[in-house]
Amino acid sequence: MTKTQMLANIAESTDLSKKQVASVFEALEGVIGRHVAKGAVGICTVPGLMKIKTVRKPAQKARKNVPNPFRPGELMDVAAKPASTRVKVLPLKKLKDMV
Repeated sequence: MTKTQMLANIAESTDLSKKQVASVFEALEGVIGRHVAKGAVGICTVPGLMKIKTVRKPAQKARKNVPNPFRPGELMDVAAKPASTRVKVLPLKKLKDMV
């Protein structure tokens, strides 16, 4: 479903205009953005559907002479990776039950 089709479908089923539905989605986007932004709580729950949270991945140091998983017997060097923050979306019970 495209964004336009989704907005039209929701507008039909709720007796709202497409602009009103679009404004609801923009407001939801703003709420989620404020909760997962840097320095914020890091967790936002859309009731009954999903939980959106940030996961901090620590930096990894460079390693030398690590066994190569693709070519047994060979050694390889692994480059360093900086720390990063990732976004995880977890389905809640209602969403799992829909499938």
